[in-house]
Amino acid sequence: MYRRPTLLLIGANGQVGWELQRTLNPLGKLICASIDGCCGPQVDLADPRSLSQLIQETVPDAVVNAAAYTAVDRAESEPELAHRVNADAPGMLGALLRERGVPILHYSTDFIFSGTAKRPYREEDRAGPLNVYGETKLAGEVSLMKSGANAVILRTSWVYGLRGQNFLRTMMRLLQEKESLQVVDDQIGSPTWSRLLAEATALILYRFLAGELDCAQCRGVYHLTGGGETSWFGFAQAIQQAIGATSCDLRPIHSADYQAPATRPAYSVLDNRKIRETFGIALPAWEDSLRLCLAERLEEG
Repeated sequence: MYRRPTLLLIGANGQVGWELQRTLNPLGKLICASIDGCCGPQVDLADPRSLSQLIQETVPDAVVNAAAYTAVDRAESEPELAHRVNADAPGMLGALLRERGVPILHYSTDFIFSGTAKRPYREEDRAGPLNVYGETKLAGEVSLMKSGANAVILRTSWVYGLRGQNFLRTMMRLLQEKESLQVVDDQIGSPTWSRLLAEATALILYRFLAGELDCAQCRGVYHLTGGGETSWFGFAQAIQQAIGATSCDLRPIHSADYQAPATRPAYSVLDNRKIRETFGIALPAWEDSLRLCLAERLEEG
């Protein structure tokens, strides 16, 4: 008799986690864990005992970890907490899952790079994070891979969606509230819709569960972002045009004119070739993804 696999989603209440609840649910029995326990077991990634208890109680066949300390600027003043969540927890989780032979999909960030490249970053390029957030996420990649777990790490960038705290939602609000708005124009990256990130994750996991691919042979780091590139200002312009907020005077500024505790990379576009060749996955151009996302907003009213 067929047994539906048990899937554990950690960080189910985040913007990517919310989308993952929908895309992972058809694949098996989905258990949704979060720090507040709003939709399932409660888990605190900063507490090793909490992680161990979660794995022992749920006995998953596969894990997707969408939880992280993502407050980039606040991490500068809370480096120890950011390190426990972003660096220590993935390694501990990997060690727990290695013993059981359970695969894990985990997310990382373009912020592990210095931003000095002249072409999209490849997975094997040298890292050089400029802030605590990037440092801790890089350390998390290393600790997870060193754990020996069958891990697939998806590095992504500039994630946005219709839920949670992100650039799209902030811009939609400010463009309608402000008469003028200044946005950084010298940081270049690739906006990535959380829905498509979740759908790609589910496809990868399905191929492992169905036996089409061996996770042990695919373990490693992959880049997965929206196609193309733009600046934060270019992204804001596209949002402004799409929602018709033309009364706001949108102006470009340099990073030096925008004071923030954490330094951001000037160029953090990722090369998606490896994931396309391995899994047959390629996300649409970021402009097309944005249109799809905002079309859903209109449908929801």
